[in-house]
Amino acid sequence: MSTPVDAVVVGGGLVGAALAYELCGEGLHTALVDRHDRGRATDAGAGILSPETIVTKSDPWSGLAMASADHYRHLVPELAELGAPDTGYAQCGSLRLAIREWDDELFATTRQQILARSVGTVHDLDPAEARAMCPPLGTVRAALHNPQAARVDGRLATAALLHGARLRGLTELAASVTGFQRVGSEVVAVETDAATLACGAAVIAGGAWTPELGAQLGIELPIVPVRGQIVHLLVEGADTRSWPILQPVLSHYVVSWPGGRIAVGATVEPDAGFDARPTAAGIRQLLSEVLHLAPGLGDATFVEVRTGLRPVSADDVPILGRVAGTDNVYVATGHGANGLLLGPYSARLVAELLLGRGPSTDLEPFAPDRFSPA
Repeated sequence: MSTPVDAVVVGGGLVGAALAYELCGEGLHTALVDRHDRGRATDAGAGILSPETIVTKSDPWSGLAMASADHYRHLVPELAELGAPDTGYAQCGSLRLAIREWDDELFATTRQQILARSVGTVHDLDPAEARAMCPPLGTVRAALHNPQAARVDGRLATAALLHGARLRGLTELAASVTGFQRVGSEVVAVETDAATLACGAAVIAGGAWTPELGAQLGIELPIVPVRGQIVHLLVEGADTRSWPILQPVLSHYVVSWPGGRIAVGATVEPDAGFDARPTAAGIRQLLSEVLHLAPGLGDATFVEVRTGLRPVSADDVPILGRVAGTDNVYVATGHGANGLLLGPYSARLVAELLLGRGPSTDLEPFAPDRFSPA
């Protein structure tokens, strides 16, 4: 049995790193347990932060997404003041696009919803102006411009959060959780294949691997992995830093980064299970679509494929809050394709709950017990 800690966070992706950062910042002695699974969504995500142009699932989801984007605007300078590595965060704007005739109806319908929700922010843009913002673009039938959209690098952001947490006394353990010791409704220790951590609370941030952790507690956390493949290209000599995010309504997105790097994604493969391999079919799909969207990328250099297993809940809404039937076990997962957007703010909210505070955003619509039998 190791020295007791106040909290154990299970899972070291962006959400787990953000939880460790928040809890350590509140003075809690926190241990982060991570087994570094291949295919972690954090390591592959494109990092699009544009909630204004997402067609919302519900009002609570939309509110969480908007607050999450705003959270980054405070978090990134805070991390910089701590001397953390660059997160890759930058406000670059985004274009929501209709590029084919069959896009028109969906674009028109969703345009009304987006403009109504983002009055004064998102606006119509002439197709010629859209093409001027991103020279490789091909045919544009209609466009919406969101100048507030930003991008963030999931790997870099996670490293920055861990840097901040380490400065605040984080304990890290590269291990696999094998069980939880309970006394009644309270977890008193987290067992791993390296050590047993006595604790005052536990937080599960296991991404696609969350169900196996829930099973060790005897609870169901309905998360499934959905594979997404993202192709990275290099455009030599181009000022890609200034290019906006491209979001066609019925095709794949493009995120441009400094230095000529382009990320094209992502496939949606719900039947792949925990197979984190890139595939020929996935690569073909992405390259075919991006060359239709932006023919000017035809001469770009292929660099790599990144594959992530998105944690998708049974109702495609995040699972955030205290686990029913326990006094001190919390969960933060199920962010699906929007983990890099929602992750850090979700971690803040769950940390507030663990600390006995009323969260800044109502977590009732995201509570784990919504899946429990009535």
